[in-house]
Amino acid sequence: MSEVNREANSLTGSEQDRRKHLSTKQSTNDRYSRQERFAPFGVEGQRLLASAKVLIVGAGALGTGIAETLARAGVGHLVIADRDYVEWSNLQRQQLFSEQEARERVPKAVAARNRLVEINSDIVIEHHVMDVRIEELEQLAADVDLIMDATDNFDTRLIINDMAQKMQIPWIYGGCVGSYGITYTILPGETPCLNCLLGSVPLGGDTCDTAGILPQAVQMVTANQTAEAMKLLSGNKDTIRRKLLSFDLWRNEYVSIGVDAARQPDCPSCGIDRTYPYLSAANLGKTDVLCGRDTVQIRPAQRVELNLEEVYRKLNALHEGVVERNPFLISLTLSSHRMVIFPDGRALVHGTKDISEARTIYHRYFV
Repeated sequence: MSEVNREANSLTGSEQDRRKHLSTKQSTNDRYSRQERFAPFGVEGQRLLASAKVLIVGAGALGTGIAETLARAGVGHLVIADRDYVEWSNLQRQQLFSEQEARERVPKAVAARNRLVEINSDIVIEHHVMDVRIEELEQLAADVDLIMDATDNFDTRLIINDMAQKMQIPWIYGGCVGSYGITYTILPGETPCLNCLLGSVPLGGDTCDTAGILPQAVQMVTANQTAEAMKLLSGNKDTIRRKLLSFDLWRNEYVSIGVDAARQPDCPSCGIDRTYPYLSAANLGKTDVLCGRDTVQIRPAQRVELNLEEVYRKLNALHEGVVERNPFLISLTLSSHRMVIFPDGRALVHGTKDISEARTIYHRYFV
C-alpha cells in the first residue's frame, strides 16, 4: 500500500470531511483563475461579471453557444427565453442539447437551463418558454445589463432594437447562415442602431433551413458576441469593437466595416424625435411563418393558461391522429401536419407555410 493510501486510511471521518471541504473550496476558488490572470480583465472584471444580468433571446445555435460561454465565464444571472423545442436537426450545431431531448421534444429553454445548471451551479439561470414579442421583452429586459441577440428573424431583432433604445440597454446583434456570419455591438446613444443599418449594410436574407449552416460559423459568431459581452460587463467598454464584423469561413473572407456614418439623426428608433415604431400595437402580430421552417406559429388573441392534461384528454377523445405529451407541450400528428401546443395557448403548425391553412387547423381544435 502506498504512503498516500496509508495516510488516507488513517484519517478520521471528520478529518477526511475537512480535507474534502478544503479541496472543494480550493477548486471553487480556482474556477475563474485563468481569466482573472488575463491582466486586462483581472479580479475586478470577474467581480463585475458576477454581478451582471444578461438576457439571451433565443436558445438555438447562437443562444446555446452564448449561454454556455457566459455561464462558464461566471456571469451571475442569465435569463434565457425561447419559443421552440429540441429537434433532431438542432443537434448538429446547438451544443447544449441531447438526443433524448430531441426524442422527447423538450423546450429549448428548459433543456438549456438543465445543462447549464450542471456546468455552473453557482449562478442564477432563469428560463422562459415563450415567444418574445413586445410585452414579453419589456418584462424580461426590465433590469438587465445586456441583451444578446440569438434570434432567427428580423422582426424580433427590430423589437429588441427599439426596446434597447427605449430602455438604454446595450445589445449585441449576431447572425449566421451557410459559412457566413455577422455581428455588431449596439450602444444606445453612441452607435447606429439596427434600424439605421437597414438598407445601408448587407445583413443577409437566407436562413439555415434554406442555405444550410456550418457549426464553425456559429462558433465564430458566438465567440465574437461573447467577447464583446465580457468587455462590456467587466467595465472595459473602451475596448469594444465599434465596427460591424462579417466573415465567410468557406471563402476565407473577413471584413470589418466602419458604420458610424450610417447613424441617422431622424431614425425613428434612435433619432432625435424617436417613436420606437416596432413597439407599436401594429407590430403585435398573432400569426407568423417561422423562418425557413415550413411552420406557422399561432398566438391566441388573449393570454391564456391551458391545462395540458385536459388538452391531452380532449384530443385523445377525438381519435384524430397521434397525440403525445411531455410536461411542457402536447403534440398532435395528423395525416399531413403536426401541431404542437404550449401551455400559453401558442401553437406551432408544422407542414405548411399557409397562414390561412394553419389557422383552420388550429381553430378546428381551439376557439
